[in-house]
Amino acid sequence: MGKKLYVGNLGYDISETDLQQVFAQHGTVESAVVITDKMTGQSKGFGFVEMSTDQEAQKAISELNGQDLDGRPMTVNEAKPRPEGGGRGGRGGRGGGGRPGGGRRY
Repeated sequence: MGKKLYVGNLGYDISETDLQQVFAQHGTVESAVVITDKMTGQSKGFGFVEMSTDQEAQKAISELNGQDLDGRPMTVNEAKPRPEGGGRGGRGGRGGGGRPGGGRRY
């Protein structure tokens, strides 16, 4: 199984193809994704690359972390798994108000 890498500090014009080409010089790229805003389609400046082996992933980290891509030093490290529940945090929902029953009077 491959190793998923976080790639940060990307220029907003970097495409998934660009990302794949950069990482392909360091091993076999299983997938490359640039994260975009759902509403605007604009890049959020980071993405994920999955390499086919742990060794290739480590090589990519050591050789690409801090390297310049379109005038910006990339951040490349192991992607951390999302926390359970999507990582949004907070209490969510409605009501509350400190009363039992969600704040309803009757």
